[in-house]
Amino acid sequence: MRFSHLGADPRIHPDAVVAPTAVISGDVTIGAGCQVLHGAVLTAEGSPVVLGENTIVMENALIRASATHPVHIGPHTLIGPMASVAGADIGAEVFLATGTRIFNGAEIGDRSEVRINAVVHLRTVLPAETIVPISWVAVGDPLLILPPDRHEEIWAAQKELDFPGYVFGLDRETPDLMVQLTERYGRSLSRHASDVRLG
Repeated sequence: MRFSHLGADPRIHPDAVVAPTAVISGDVTIGAGCQVLHGAVLTAEGSPVVLGENTIVMENALIRASATHPVHIGPHTLIGPMASVAGADIGAEVFLATGTRIFNGAEIGDRSEVRINAVVHLRTVLPAETIVPISWVAVGDPLLILPPDRHEEIWAAQKELDFPGYVFGLDRETPDLMVQLTERYGRSLSRHASDVRLG
């Protein structure tokens, strides 16, 4: 399913294959030789999504750009089932395994591996050829890679990255943070009400 969103239509190379149950919305460019499998969602929420040639997006993966964070995925990259990429820059020949989560402003260097259920937090930079082990958390720049049982260390680094401020422009200490966040984000997402299905 392809949708025009905010006046932008997806651009899909004729050599790419997109499953009929995948959703491609807005300013999305899919390069030659790409494969986008069933249930995948690629949505440009105000900034572009670009897939380099021969990239594979597997079942039920989500790739989302925001108004302030485009997504660029280099060639020969594999994005596993149920992986999520939000507003990040992914290099060439990268492997994002099943269930990985890549957050806004993250940069993943060429030939890196983010293994099953691992997380790369916002504004985190992985140099080329970095490996994030299964279920571990990569956070910050300079980079820390920590097991999930070291929550206090992860939180100490993550807090400085300021998720609500960086992504939503809201102070974490706002008394009604979630009220303001959901109202602001809801207004942005409501722009989909005028989307046009292209075929």
